[in-house]
Amino acid sequence: MTVRILVIEDDASIVDGLRTALEAEGYEVEVATDGRRGFERAQRDDVGLVLLDIMLPGMSGLEILKKLRDTGRTTPVLVLTARGEEPDRVLGLELGADDYLTKPFSVRELLARIRSLLRRAGEAPGRQSAARFRFGDIEVDFKRQKATRAGRDLDLSAREFRILSYFIEHRGEMLSREQLLNDIWGYEVFPTTRTVDNHIARLRKKIEDEPDNPRWIRTQRGAGYIFEAEPKR
Repeated sequence: MTVRILVIEDDASIVDGLRTALEAEGYEVEVATDGRRGFERAQRDDVGLVLLDIMLPGMSGLEILKKLRDTGRTTPVLVLTARGEEPDRVLGLELGADDYLTKPFSVRELLARIRSLLRRAGEAPGRQSAARFRFGDIEVDFKRQKATRAGRDLDLSAREFRILSYFIEHRGEMLSREQLLNDIWGYEVFPTTRTVDNHIARLRKKIEDEPDNPRWIRTQRGAGYIFEAEPKR
């Protein structure tokens, strides 16, 4: 099935170049040149990936990203930034962007990043073969990308759900912060691994009875994190 890529970008020359490159690779391309229209289109189920500029008329790319993740949309988003926009790039990743590219970028690198994101989004987790996983009073529904605790919905961000799923897939394994950054955020270099700690701290507040004395996601000092939970029958 042909993947539809939504390009939210207001620079006509960049749009033309992206359309040409993406269509040559067999992707279906849809374009929105302002933020509000882009947000509306990004919510559709037939969008496989979003290329998102930060500086847009009507609604900024960061606002679009936050609204998408707040509504539970997990569509892969690749943020396009200009040089000198590092604070926006970092914030975008914190808000749930899957990757970023700095303009100007090569078509080859763009296509490689897109293939990587689509591959990760479409991969079936190795040990996570069941549609659901239960531990304690928490149930994780991988198909719906939802989690409940004692029957009540957990308000997990897209990134938090991805982290929890990754821990379940790799339960019992020691996971370094660098491994989590590389496999979940999708890139190897990031200003600080503190980003991982912050996300896990927020996740613990939602799944642990005592976040400061966690039962499920345990810290191994100097090594990383380990998730120790077997499926509940």
